[in-house]
Amino acid sequence: MTSTKFKVAVCGGGVGGLTLAVALSKYPDVEVEVFEAAKQFTEVGAGVGIWPRAFKVLRKLGRDIDHTLVNAATDFEMTEDFVPALSYRKSDQPEGVELFKLMTKGGLMKFHRADFHGTLLSSLSPSCKTHTSKKLVAYSQPAAPQKSPIILTFADGSSSSCDLLVGADGIKSAVRGCMMREIAQSLSGQAAMSALSCIDPIWSGAIAYRTLISTEKLRACAPHHRALREPTVYLGKDVFCVVYPISKGKFINFAGFTLSEELIRTSYHADTSGRKRFEGPWVRELSKEEMCKPFEGLEDDTKPLLKCVDRGTLWAVHTVKPLPAHYHGRVALVGDAAHAMMPFQGSGAGQSIEDAYLLATVLGHPSTKLETIPRALAVYDKLRRPFSSDVALRAKTNGQMSVWQARDIPLAKLGEIMTKNWEWAWLSELDGALHDATKLLDSKVPSTY
Repeated sequence: MTSTKFKVAVCGGGVGGLTLAVALSKYPDVEVEVFEAAKQFTEVGAGVGIWPRAFKVLRKLGRDIDHTLVNAATDFEMTEDFVPALSYRKSDQPEGVELFKLMTKGGLMKFHRADFHGTLLSSLSPSCKTHTSKKLVAYSQPAAPQKSPIILTFADGSSSSCDLLVGADGIKSAVRGCMMREIAQSLSGQAAMSALSCIDPIWSGAIAYRTLISTEKLRACAPHHRALREPTVYLGKDVFCVVYPISKGKFINFAGFTLSEELIRTSYHADTSGRKRFEGPWVRELSKEEMCKPFEGLEDDTKPLLKCVDRGTLWAVHTVKPLPAHYHGRVALVGDAAHAMMPFQGSGAGQSIEDAYLLATVLGHPSTKLETIPRALAVYDKLRRPFSSDVALRAKTNGQMSVWQARDIPLAKLGEIMTKNWEWAWLSELDGALHDATKLLDSKVPSTY
């Protein structure tokens, strides 16, 4: 029987948390426990897209996951060729026109979010312990170089312990809050204030309007509608929407957005003290009229889609300021807890997957033991934080371009510039960072990264 070198507690059972738990299962000397705040493991939302770069990471988790995801994806075919992923239309006029097709090397995988999440959940190792209704409120870790456990405290009054805590607990992350307060205590003046300002999410200025449209209903209303055959993006002034089939063609995923130009432009500015906050609940149900109203000015081709809407959900899109670090001591952050970003490159889930896999790689490295966990986390932070921060800025730029808020970009150049801004998602791979991580950990260099 393999002896355990340390115990990992994963706070959050979403895409990032489950990917990490599955990836760590290849290291039998690492014990894993997942704590989920909800009453059951589930994923909120409708559609989710996975670009080739992130899918190549998922394939490393094992053939079973690979095959299950390929079978679950809607209208997906494995290819290394360039294929049309999204059709972009100028839709701020009654009769819209196609601007360009986004061509990607390998296609966009489209899932119902519950199907995607369920695949990860079913792939957990039997040795992985899972808990629900465990909302973390705080943790305490001993000062270095002590090796005593990190103590976790939950909202129900219970507690647990671990050697390494990973916050995969989303945009309102309790782990991030505790970590930023820890970091601030080691700083002073403006640097400490800056760390504390990263605790709370900020409203990006974007609002998402999400719903699922019955394919059968749309086909009865408009038998030849383009949304039935190709993912389409309708662009307008300060508003746009994207539609594509999911659930093997049973539904059309509709995701629409409105963007406040000033708030989007300043969303990553250092000083957010006087920034406008979103009033009301971040997520709420919408009537048909509320759901459709922002998109009534778009081209006629959207009218059958809106006619088929029954109701929807409003999501106030919040982000996280760039953090001074994605780890502290023996605590790390992944996914939205570390870098919640705007959804305008469809890369939030993919970045969570990349975080999780690289973190699992450094934790599973032979040199990583209880006393060297901070060194492994420093490597993770060095390689992932700059990349995910760059993706967040690229996503913001995509949103601005999609609603005519990038005024210096001519319409004729929009396709070329947007493709260039986005091609990292299908032309690059995580393998380079994985190689660099292994090389750094092999080097025996102290953890002054």
